[in-house]
Amino acid sequence: MKNVKTAWFCNNCGAESPKWQGRCPVCGEWNTMVEERVAIEKKSRTLSPSGRKVSKSKPQPVSKIETSEEPRIKLPSGELNRVLGGGLVTGSLVLIGGEPGIGKSTLVLQNILSIKSRRILYVSGEESAQQLKMRADRIGRLSDNVYIVCETSLQNIQEHIEEVQPGIVVIDSIQTIASDEIESVAGSVSQVRECAAQLLKYAKETSVPVLLIGHITKEGNIAGPKVLEHIVDAVLQFEGDRQHMYRILRSIKNRFGSTSELGIYEMCQRGLREVTNPSEMLLTQADNDLSGIAIGVTMEGIRAFLIEVQALVSTAAYGTPQRSVTGFDSKRMNMLLAVLEKRVGFKLATKDVFLNIAGGLKVNDPALDLAVICAILSSNVDMAIPHRFCMAGEVGLSGEIRPITRIEQRIREAEKLGMETIIIPRHNLKGVDTSKMAIKIIEVSKVEEAFRALFA
Repeated sequence: MKNVKTAWFCNNCGAESPKWQGRCPVCGEWNTMVEERVAIEKKSRTLSPSGRKVSKSKPQPVSKIETSEEPRIKLPSGELNRVLGGGLVTGSLVLIGGEPGIGKSTLVLQNILSIKSRRILYVSGEESAQQLKMRADRIGRLSDNVYIVCETSLQNIQEHIEEVQPGIVVIDSIQTIASDEIESVAGSVSQVRECAAQLLKYAKETSVPVLLIGHITKEGNIAGPKVLEHIVDAVLQFEGDRQHMYRILRSIKNRFGSTSELGIYEMCQRGLREVTNPSEMLLTQADNDLSGIAIGVTMEGIRAFLIEVQALVSTAAYGTPQRSVTGFDSKRMNMLLAVLEKRVGFKLATKDVFLNIAGGLKVNDPALDLAVICAILSSNVDMAIPHRFCMAGEVGLSGEIRPITRIEQRIREAEKLGMETIIIPRHNLKGVDTSKMAIKIIEVSKVEEAFRALFA
């Protein structure tokens, strides 16, 4: 027991403490400290004849360091390649997190089954080999290059890696892997940290990319210590409502690419299908005009697409008006209703207001404010917004329409999808060449002007 000591770790952030504390000194959470046994690492030193420690690395000027473009492995999914920044970098450690049943394992499995040029080792700590075979049959892709092993011991996994000599390693999931050198259960702070560190060392020394599938907490954060997100090269979050068909893959951290990219997938019977043009699938194809529907141009990362905002305003039947929101911030909708009451003069305090973002998506773009207000006004007066109208703009507390970012990209997307008119904030077209745009552009500075442009 000389090489073993105990320490206290925070389940929320992974902070270490020599004694128990009621409140974590790092993240401030209460009752999150747990005691775990940790092994004392033996420090090995290489000494010179003079007794000084010899360093293997040598300092060099930053101007003398040679750089080259990282070699990447192109994956079959174009959406996944774009989120990764152009492909999977050799020697990188990538963490993919998401809710249970959202499709993390399906996304990884259907991609590796289509790679024929590399030998791949898929380590499963949650499912049996028969379950993975049934999933591969459902996807409809079988491969002799993918080797599946069900193992939870890190030492046994290292032996399998030496035997198979894979070109890509997949760990599903990192919270189920445990090292025999640490006397704590799998998924604990010390186990996740040690296993991730060993896999990182293997990836950097052999230039073999490692894909980690991770769990998330009930708050939506990656489960385990925060150091797990620090040591990996990229963190991808797989989001979406299991009751809807769409899934969004967004990058939270990426050392080899942009964190503004995102990929959209559709859950089908045969796996996940890429949605290359989400705007066409998020819009109603009905020809008849309905009140309470507005088309907004929103940005997700650096992608612009059109989304349908649905609103229903009715008289409160039980005295107390209801406010129900799906896919949009409820507090922001209440602010917009207050703007309509105070600045425009619409009496909505005694009416029920229901708001829904079509497709099951959650949108945080402030430029959707104008579409939300127009949908609410359309339902309130029971007048349909003219066909092929769309809008984008942020609404301020005084009722003004504020400028938004990437206005040219939003207009191009609306024009590409056949929209004939777009309403945008005034003075938002500075430096934008609109001579070659076929779409009609209406600039407004107040909510009343947008209302008159729609229902004049």
